[in-house]
Amino acid sequence: MAEEPKTNQSASKSIIWLSVSEAAKIGGVQNKTVRRAIQYNNVKYKIINNRYLVDFSSLVSYLHTTTKLKNKFNQLGLGQYVEEWK
Repeated sequence: MAEEPKTNQSASKSIIWLSVSEAAKIGGVQNKTVRRAIQYNNVKYKIINNRYLVDFSSLVSYLHTTTKLKNKFNQLGLGQYVEEWK
């Protein structure tokens, strides 16, 4: 009898990658804010075909680091549609 392979939970978790402009729209900030976060390694990113792709979860974490970014996220970005973050 063959055993079913055990899946690692983190391996099965799919990462959502966003372009800089998508990340800025979702975050309620400008493109240069996202690019600055990439420059200072505040978000997880990868480069494909000379385009930056930003990890969604690290973007949300970064946007909760300061009060100013958090307010922009909650008033202009995706946060306006979420009642409470986990």
